[in-house]
Order: sequence, then structure tokens, then C-alpha cells
Amino acid sequence: MTHREDIMTAGNRVVFVDGVRTPFGRAGEKGMYWNTRADDLVVKAMLGLIERNPTVPLDKIDEVAIAATTQQGDQGLTLGRTAGILAGLPRHVPGYAIDRMCAGAMTAVTTTAGGIAMGAYDIVIAGGVEHMGRHPMGFGADPNPRFLSERIVSADALNMGATAERLHDRFPALTKERADAYALRSQHKVAAAYAAGHIQADLIPVSAKTPAGWTLATVDEAPRPETTLEGLAGLKTPFRSHGRVTAGNASGLNDGATVCMLASEQTATELGLSVKMTMVSFAFAGVEPEVMGIGPVPATEKALRKAGLEISDIGLFEVNEAFAVQVLAFLDHFGIADDDPRVNEYGGAIALGHPLASSGVRLMIQLAHQFQRHPEVRYGMTTMCIGLGQGGTVIWENPHWNGAR
Repeated sequence: MTHREDIMTAGNRVVFVDGVRTPFGRAGEKGMYWNTRADDLVVKAMLGLIERNPTVPLDKIDEVAIAATTQQGDQGLTLGRTAGILAGLPRHVPGYAIDRMCAGAMTAVTTTAGGIAMGAYDIVIAGGVEHMGRHPMGFGADPNPRFLSERIVSADALNMGATAERLHDRFPALTKERADAYALRSQHKVAAAYAAGHIQADLIPVSAKTPAGWTLATVDEAPRPETTLEGLAGLKTPFRSHGRVTAGNASGLNDGATVCMLASEQTATELGLSVKMTMVSFAFAGVEPEVMGIGPVPATEKALRKAGLEISDIGLFEVNEAFAVQVLAFLDHFGIADDDPRVNEYGGAIALGHPLASSGVRLMIQLAHQFQRHPEVRYGMTTMCIGLGQGGTVIWENPHWNGAR
């Protein structure tokens, strides 16, 4: 038995049953969710997930894990527990909050998956929410002064845009022109995915109160399909004079929520649940905080090693686009072309938005949809960089794979 086969047969196999998200909004007073509570966003997503899976007995749900980066106000107070109650889950269903900054929802998934693998859980709900309009990243935080006074990290380590500029410094081949070209492709991919109906099916409409009255949010607010290379080239570089990182080749500030349902393979079979993906392995890794964006590289190497796979085994990649340079650094390391069709087929956070702690499950939702359309692909990957110098990767197997076993 190979190492990979041993990993996949040991314990309880974890399956991704389903995942949904709210449309992502622009943060701030002009955004569609300015008057919407963060907990209401994640509750709406949970209700949508439950409605899509009516055969799941609610009293069989063992845990609710919901992530938020800035855990205060309406996205504080042990969010997994409060959201579960507000969504109408039985009172005996427990819940908790989790924080790993941008990889919050990803960590909610991997943590509860570990519980399933151990036999502690049969079915869980995991996800994340971020209302960056009301709770900006780092708002109210008090970093220990020793970080800077003892030169444990540089000041740039506490500013994600500055870390992206440092990544450009470290790898001169990662030019602004490449970053802008990548960003433009992300916008075009999102527009094409919307035109083909690949995104809308997993969006849960949200009623939102705007200055113009009540509206129903049904699509993402951030995409700019009219973007051009000329327009991108002329944008300011706010993190450094004559820098390379702009609002056009980075993700924006956004509001939104995601949730998914995981189960043991045995439970899914017993309840007749659909299986969209099977978890193969996952890994997190730390890197120098000053170049946070390189985090997906060691995390991916670790996840591949644990699965007994090579990068060539991966047929689809969902890489979070915190910054274009972060994706390009990942692609260059593994020898993958900037425009490889396996990467972010439906576009990424540069166009869709990046509501921090919710984004990990957005990657999984998109990969699950692509698996259905690509039965020739056996393995896919979701990966992202994480603030303060980390990366996270989850490798998934396609249950629709049509190859010989």
C-alpha cells in the first residue's frame, strides 16, 4: 500500500457535502451590506445551506465552527454558537469561533475535519464571515511593542500591502506588468464564469437595506469587467512610492460570509448525501512575516508530501488572490505558467473580493463546482497566504473522476 493510499484509507474519510456563500459586497458606507450585521450574513448563508440539504437531520449536526478575523461587535461572542442558535439549530448543537486571519474558514474546515477523522463528529458546519466595512482588519488590535522594539519583525510585517511589495523585491521577475496582466485575467475569468452560470448557483441571496431602500443582493458587488491594462497601469501604489502593488492587482476590502457542510464518508452514505469532494490532506506552514505571500509554497509542499503526491498530480488549483504577486510567486516556484487554465478557472479574490476569514470556503465552493465539470481531473487544491507569515493548503479528490483506480 502506498503512502497516499494509506493516508486516504486510515480513519474516517472526510467528505465535502456542500458549500454556499453570500454575494460579496464592497466594504464601507457605499457597500451593499453597510447596514447589515455580520452575524446575519453568516446566518443567512447557514439557512441557505440547510435548505439545500433538507435530508440532513439538524439534530445530527455535531459542531458549528465559524471564523472571523476581527472578533468584536456583531462578529464576536463565540460566533459559531450564536450563529447556530440564530439559524435555528437545536440547542444541543455546540459551536465556536476561530481565527487564523485570511485562512479562518479554511482552518474551520480542517479543524472540524480532524474531528470527523477521529470519529468525534459525523456532520459539521464550518465557514467564516468578515464585515470589513464595520470591522476593518486590525481594528482595535494592540500588537506587542516588542515586535518592533526588539526587531522581531519589521514594520512591513504588520502591513499586508507592504509584504506584497517585499515579495516583488525578493523576486524581480515578478514585475508589475505581470501582476497587472494576471489581475486583468482574473476580472475576465469572473465575467466569463458569471456569463456561463458557474457562480450564481452557490450564492445565497441576501436582503440588504441601502440608502435607496431595500434590495436583494444576488451577485458579487466588486468585479470590474471593464478593467483594462491601461487603467491598471495608471493606478497609484499606496504602499510604496513608485511601487508595484495597486488596488487593481490586489484584492479589495469586502463583506461576506461562507459556510460548508462536511461529513464522514460513512455518514454521507447512510444519509444519502451528495459528495462533492473528498479531503486527501491539508497543511499549514509559517514563513517570514515580511513576505507573507510566499506562504502557500511551503504549505503546499507539506500537504503534497503528506498525501504522497506531486504537484503534477494536481489538475485544478484554487489560489486565493490576496495580491497578484502572491499567486505569481506560487506559480513560478512550481513551474506553472501565469495563464495556466488549471489555475483559478472562475477568477479569484482580485475580482470577487476577499472578506478575509470567509475566503477559504469560497475557494472550496469553486473547486467543487469545477470538479463536476472536469471528471478527467482526480485531484485539486485550495491554497492561500495568511497574515503574519503563514500559508495553508488543502488537497481534495474528485468523486466524479472517471479514471481507472
